Amino acid sequence: LLALFIAFLPVALADFRVKFDVITTDGYSSQNIESGSFVLRVHEDWAPIGAAHFKKLVLKGHYDDTRFFRVIPSFMVQFGLSGDPAVSAVASKDTIMDEPVKVSNKPGYITFAKTGAPNSRSTQLFINYVDNGRLDGMGFAPFGEVEGDGMAVVKKIHNCGEKPNQAAIQSRGNEYLDESFPKLSKIVSARILEESEL
Repeated sequence: LLALFIAFLPVALADFRVKFDVITTDGYSSQNIESGSFVLRVHEDWAPIGAAHFKKLVLKGHYDDTRFFRVIPSFMVQFGLSGDPAVSAVASKDTIMDEPVKVSNKPGYITFAKTGAPNSRSTQLFINYVDNGRLDGMGFAPFGEVEGDGMAVVKKIHNCGEKPNQAAIQSRGNEYLDESFPKLSKIVSARILEESEL
């Protein structure tokens, strides 16, 4: 009976870390190539559904070779659309349930983007540049934070404003972005760090 009881105990939630290797300032200008990295600490207890979905996407390599396509220095930086239109066609439909907002949208905290529709979180993420507590009441649930001095790298992401068209990114991917917005900063890779790397 004890073994049966233990088997049904909830699995303890644990933090994990994801390292993003990026090319930031003027990502594709041979005159000004700057590479760097930042680490996200994911708190599974903050938003368990979002944290699990993010881990799945990272393990799939979803964020590798993608671009930061929406950058508003007084607000946030957004990314997460695949560079491959075939992947976008599937991934955009893989949505997750909404969940309670347990912590506020503070600077350096990462959150899934969503539409006004219920249960619309899929692959797009944003990192808050400033205190965006006003988003809490709209259901934007942070699930992690940029660690250490990582925000110094995040703040070097090329400011493209809101010029890239999200529909065009989904239909043409990196081909559209590299052709029309060659200075966009890019994610080279995102991977979960092993305990031995911490």
